[in-house]
Amino acid sequence: MSPPSPFFAMLARMRLIQRWGLMRNTRAENVQEHSLQVAIIAHALALISNRHHGGAFDADRVAVLGMLHDASEILTGDLPTPVKYGNAAIREAYKALERQAERRLLELLPEDLREDYAPLLDSARQSPAEQRLVKAADSLAGYLKCLEEAQAGNREFRRAEAVLLAKIESFYPTLPAVRDFMTRYVPAFSLSLDDLSHTLGSDDQTSSAG
Repeated sequence: MSPPSPFFAMLARMRLIQRWGLMRNTRAENVQEHSLQVAIIAHALALISNRHHGGAFDADRVAVLGMLHDASEILTGDLPTPVKYGNAAIREAYKALERQAERRLLELLPEDLREDYAPLLDSARQSPAEQRLVKAADSLAGYLKCLEEAQAGNREFRRAEAVLLAKIESFYPTLPAVRDFMTRYVPAFSLSLDDLSHTLGSDDQTSSAG
């Protein structure tokens, strides 16, 4: 019988890692919930790209890449952006640490599954196009968090919102699906539950509070 593997127990600990560590949050966000949102958005970007812009992404694979894109943070923690990108030396050192963490996570798997998970966890085995699409989804998820905080009256995220919007717009020339997502889907994130329910065209237009 194979010895017990801690791999999935370690992945489950993504829910314990808080994002936006230097920011005042009205609602805390953990890496696990962020990763699910990135996976959902990355999957959508892949489908939109394939259908409307001549893309050839494997949307299901891209979704899993989004789901696991921050798995290395189980071992490294979520380093705040101002620190992570403070200078080139820190940035390169952190990238090396991320790669080491990816290898360490793979080593936690039984040998018969390592080759299945290696293309999903090892960033070196992901195409530049896949990495760019997941990065766009990551930026979109971060931007949506900023919108949520702004709606709650928290001014702490104003600068992050502007930086992420600029980053998202930088994807437009090479990933037009990102522009499509911003135009067609992001505005709804500013709606209340009553407004969202109204857009469903339900016969019951009573308030969610009633």
